[in-house]
Amino acid sequence: MALQGPEELGEQLEEPEDLDDQDASSISPAEEITLPSGLGGDDEPEEALLLPWDRFSAWLHCICVVGFDLELGQAVEVRGPTRLFICYLSFPDSNSGCLGDTQFCFRFRQGSNRKQSLSCFLENTDRDAPPCLKRELGHYYGYVYFRQVRDKSLKRGYFQKSLVLVSKLPYVTFFHSLLKIMAPEYFEKQEPCLEAACNDIDRWPTPHPGRILTLPIMGMVIKIRIPTCYDKPGTSQLVQSAQSVSQVSIVLPTIHEVDLFRCFHPVFFHIQMLWELVLLGEALVVMAPSPAESSDTVLALVSCISPLRYCSDFRPYFTIHDSEFKEYTTRTQAPPSVILGVTNPFFAKTLQHWPHIIRIGDMKQAGEMAKQMKVKKLKNLKTLDSKPGVYTACKPYLNKDEEIIKQLQKGVQQKRPSAAQNAILRRYFLELTQSFIIPLERYVASLMPLQKSICPWKSPPQLHPFIQQDFMKTLEKAGPQLTSRLKGDWIGLYRNFLKSPNFDGWFRTRRREMIHKLEALHLEALCEEDLQQRVQKHSEVETVDLVLKLKDKLSQAEKEHLPVRPGTLAKLQEHIEAVILSLPEDLQGILHKPSTP
Repeated sequence: MALQGPEELGEQLEEPEDLDDQDASSISPAEEITLPSGLGGDDEPEEALLLPWDRFSAWLHCICVVGFDLELGQAVEVRGPTRLFICYLSFPDSNSGCLGDTQFCFRFRQGSNRKQSLSCFLENTDRDAPPCLKRELGHYYGYVYFRQVRDKSLKRGYFQKSLVLVSKLPYVTFFHSLLKIMAPEYFEKQEPCLEAACNDIDRWPTPHPGRILTLPIMGMVIKIRIPTCYDKPGTSQLVQSAQSVSQVSIVLPTIHEVDLFRCFHPVFFHIQMLWELVLLGEALVVMAPSPAESSDTVLALVSCISPLRYCSDFRPYFTIHDSEFKEYTTRTQAPPSVILGVTNPFFAKTLQHWPHIIRIGDMKQAGEMAKQMKVKKLKNLKTLDSKPGVYTACKPYLNKDEEIIKQLQKGVQQKRPSAAQNAILRRYFLELTQSFIIPLERYVASLMPLQKSICPWKSPPQLHPFIQQDFMKTLEKAGPQLTSRLKGDWIGLYRNFLKSPNFDGWFRTRRREMIHKLEALHLEALCEEDLQQRVQKHSEVETVDLVLKLKDKLSQAEKEHLPVRPGTLAKLQEHIEAVILSLPEDLQGILHKPSTP
């Protein structure tokens, strides 16, 4: 039986082109079940025109159930549109030995033949979200709840099955919490409860940053607040609402943050060096004993440079069946800028040419931390018996911050709660990243033309170019030393950062924001002009040309949500109407017609 995702209701999607013919037999035969649709609750104005399953699609791409078949291996039993290798990514590696329930996540590229359908309300969601929470345009996340328990009635002797939620949203904590509700119910009651869950999700409001959302699911209610790009970094994300607490089953203080201290516990003597490696987009591989530890550690690495967005590829759980396996393991070229999380010991040999390897193991006693103080050389990495630690030939740019190490060590000795340790470490990373990025923000702000150079009757002025040498000169007096106590080769760190994908992604975003600001200032300047007086000095042809240009600017401002002062667009519309009314009636009729896209 196959439970299709909402995109297939009414029209069957074609399978991805990269599904090999020889692999097609590994997918269980499918019979379609049509899910009942329904819209409920009070609609927001922007959501009033949503069609059935639009709300579901705003949160999830599809739901998959992957079981283990003795003849086929992993096989999709209940699915939406998917690829074969999702089957392999949805199960722990055979060496992991995960008994009981295990949760982890993976990430994979979107097929080139997939259609992008970005509706207006989801674009608004992305606009207000912080960089780390914007939807993935080229990748999907798979959130997995895997169960393995002994069952003598089965030939293999074990019940092995995964429930997988596939989404473009990087809401790791939220989707893991959702799976904790859905998966146990599914394993007990099978497909009918998944149908009910899909209908519940289709009644949810769309994921809008800044709003407090109450999300009913299978008789329970989850309460969340999606952060916005306007939130102060490091502040609590959940604001109390007037809604009765008795109606809420689960309140999530965060929808995406992992426990940094728990993830970095085995190697926390090296947290500062790891921050540098992630900041510079270095090739990193995390070797862990389970998919849960692998995916959590990779996600912790990616988030340690927040509020900067990590702009390279990362795979929280990577297997030899992944379609990028050959691309990432080739020795004919340097390893790409990517962070891989793996569990198969095979990778210790396959990736031993990589420059930086993090080995994660179980830390049972605090006394073991002393063994992790030295960075190990890559040649000491054995295939199977390597000890936990960081294996690299890299020398950090900055001197080690002994104070944070002592603070965390003291917390371990005094049995400080993990949540407190996590908060200390997250604040440390935040302050370190902010100290690094402030000089860049200050310099980029200086590239903005002066407001007095904006003329309403000329195109907005161009941004000044980013000149590396000029930026480096600003570091002498206005560098990170103003906000950070750390010493070291800051210049070398900046020089290498400017070559990295993280700088490219950050600067592209900042440049786009400044161009939008210039466009907004230009619009505001236009609104302050007396257009009626100006058009009296021009011919009808020139006036019509002006109206068309103003209408284009108005349309662009609305489409790109330019940061104009309140009332600016309405005022510009009034100016346009007044100019049109000054023209002959035949031209008025033409100009009042809506422009064709």
